Amino acid sequence: MYCKNCSKEITPGNTYCTDCGTSVGSGNRYCPNCGYAASPDMHACGRCGCPLQSGVPPQVEQRSKLAAGLLAIFVGYLGIHNFYLGYTNRAILQLVLGTVGGVITCGISTAIVGVWGLVEGILLLTGSQRTDARGIPLKD
Repeated sequence: MYCKNCSKEITPGNTYCTDCGTSVGSGNRYCPNCGYAASPDMHACGRCGCPLQSGVPPQVEQRSKLAAGLLAIFVGYLGIHNFYLGYTNRAILQLVLGTVGGVITCGISTAIVGVWGLVEGILLLTGSQRTDARGIPLKD
């Protein structure tokens, strides 16, 4: 277990962090499961998927892992799956490379971005990517 305030490992059985003195469970800067840096608005760890807050807020819609994976496999060269998951910069890069770059390079960049999308689709469907851009876990 890791301190949610300073990310140092906490010895099992301790009720406080020996490095910063914070009580176990207090803080919101790091994941208690793996020590990964987290922002206060994240609902799940970006590395291990561990819930950082008590549940997903009811007003927040979870994205579908299946929909994102299928979008990535079939139209990944357009970056639609990344728009869906909230990764706008990555999606715009894929869209530009897949369309404009494809015209300039006679389809070579489109093929490369297509393989990139295929790999992302496989990662999504196998559960390697567990959260969207907001840190909210993907639903099955």
